[in-house]
Amino acid sequence: MPTFRGFIAIDIDPTERIKEFSENLKKINAKLKMVELENLHVTLKFLGETEEEIIDEIERYMRDAVKDVKPFKIKLQGVGAFPNLRRINVIWIGTEGREMEVIFRRLEEGLEKLGYSKEKRDFSPHLTIARVKSVGDKNKLTSLLGEYSTEYFGEQIVESIKLKKSVLTEKGPIYSTIREVKLEEK
Repeated sequence: MPTFRGFIAIDIDPTERIKEFSENLKKINAKLKMVELENLHVTLKFLGETEEEIIDEIERYMRDAVKDVKPFKIKLQGVGAFPNLRRINVIWIGTEGREMEVIFRRLEEGLEKLGYSKEKRDFSPHLTIARVKSVGDKNKLTSLLGEYSTEYFGEQIVESIKLKKSVLTEKGPIYSTIREVKLEEK
């Protein structure tokens, strides 16, 4: 049975401030796997190995998750690191938008019926900018993150959520959209 590595996300267009932050990160003495600007997204639900034959059912639960949700704005602000600034594995930009939480909770409920486990951690919407392999100059990196800690990166209008396919390659993941579900018109 064919499968793909799947997730449900909101695509994000890179703003000038995001591009600037990304370029400044590249100047740090660290081995970073930067997220390609065309691949920026906020993950609502990571699915992992997904059977192609249930794509229609996943789309139905995506439609249920956005029922009565009108296009909305999300604010991109602040930066941080997972798990923390002492051990930096992922560098992210924060996102704010109450509707994302609503959609996430509905996806959790619906997709559980297809056998997808609910998240054990709290929903923490973010925009991953880089994955950290190793850090040569940790002080410079934490200083840069501090400079951008409250930075405003702009706003985006969310008009749809997407079921994405991720193909892992040596050069990084290649994402493609399998299904797109539009939010209700105003």
